[in-house]
Amino acid sequence: DAFVKLIQTEGIKSLWSGLPPTLIMALPTTVICFTCYDQLSEALKSRVGKDEEHIPIIAGCLSRFGTVSVVNPLELINTSMQYRRLSYKQLYTCISNKVAADGWFSLWRGWSSTVLRDVPFSATYWYNYERFKRMMCKELGAHEPTLFIAFTSGAASGTIAAVITQPFDVVKTYRQTELWESKTLKIPQRDCISTCAVMRKIVAKNGIAGLFAGVTPRLFKVAPACAIMISTYEYGKSFFSHLNEKMNQH
Repeated sequence: DAFVKLIQTEGIKSLWSGLPPTLIMALPTTVICFTCYDQLSEALKSRVGKDEEHIPIIAGCLSRFGTVSVVNPLELINTSMQYRRLSYKQLYTCISNKVAADGWFSLWRGWSSTVLRDVPFSATYWYNYERFKRMMCKELGAHEPTLFIAFTSGAASGTIAAVITQPFDVVKTYRQTELWESKTLKIPQRDCISTCAVMRKIVAKNGIAGLFAGVTPRLFKVAPACAIMISTYEYGKSFFSHLNEKMNQH
């Protein structure tokens, strides 16, 4: 119903609203997160052993914390473009005015909510992914994850992580859109309130279900995104690893 109404009122192009900043955000997010995760995992394995189950959780948390801190302003821009469909000129004016009034730190509005969403997401995702991957490799008798194993494990772990962290995604979006409402609708900006206070406000207005608003479209986005990203990454790692081995032999 949401898809149909968006297409009817704003055209099919509106479904890709905010695509450029999403693409710009995806590159540093993926590079920083995956590189840090791999490096931290290897460092921890060399210290505490390869079979330690807490390694994916620790590496996942630390890598995502760093990533969120770097790309949060891009996510703020992405949310505003999707929410208000601002042109680049309007967006630049909004950001300039906000920075002039409240300083550069205003671009990190919603950072705490994003950390609360993404760090648990990453910990849950990587822990379940490594677990599912080991189980499937053992079940199918594979020495290393195939494209199918990585894809299935990624989709399953992404789904679990998305459901668990959905309330924090709702809070993050609420706090970021509040910022743009204050500028575009001339609504006075309220004092910054904590994540718990925002959650209580949402529950009081819409009940517990309000904290899980939009969980279905998020699952449609997150599950295939996690599956495609991790399977492509694993395939790429395997491909270049074998290529390097062949080159070293010659």
